[in-house]
Amino acid sequence: MKAVNKRRAIASLGTGMIHRHLNHSRFTPAAIDDVIDRGKRDSWALLLAAVDSSPEIRDHVLRVCAAHISDGYAQRYHFWNNYASHKATS
Repeated sequence: MKAVNKRRAIASLGTGMIHRHLNHSRFTPAAIDDVIDRGKRDSWALLLAAVDSSPEIRDHVLRVCAAHISDGYAQRYHFWNNYASHKATS
């Protein structure tokens, strides 16, 4: 039960940034894409905690990164893809 409550608490923190095209701050695939693309260190820290605590958010990150992984210059997406993949296997 503690693990469930921890996941809910992390997910309820939101993305930590204001999105141009979204009227919420939940970790939806669009918000995750925005955090990875335009986010700063604080937003990344919140996403990192969310990926660590929620398999659902981890799957969203992997799905978002899959769309950008063919671009060799999209280093942020490569980082998040590798991080989420590593967390999924451990």
